[in-house]
Amino acid sequence: MKIELPEPLASYLAAEKITDTEVLERCFAKDATVRDEGRTYKGLEAIKSWKQASQAKYQYSIEPLSSSQEGQTVTLLARLTGNFPGSPVELTYTVVLVDDKIASLEIR
Repeated sequence: MKIELPEPLASYLAAEKITDTEVLERCFAKDATVRDEGRTYKGLEAIKSWKQASQAKYQYSIEPLSSSQEGQTVTLLARLTGNFPGSPVELTYTVVLVDDKIASLEIR
């Protein structure tokens, strides 16, 4: 089953598959915030660094399972499989969109 996602989120997930952090500039607002693993990353450069470190450390893949949208907030349930303890896991991605960019992303 194909899950329809807003373009910024679809682009983000596509970038995950090819580990291309430069694509993040098309997905995230310059002042976006990401919350993951108890840390907060603010701004595009910090988000790129977070993504590079995560990809190097865990070598994972993301499989979207379901999504819903209420206003500008998208909630995505995804399965992550990789070389980390407890793999695979199901995580919730909560994304707030502003001006067709990701303004905030929280992964839990």
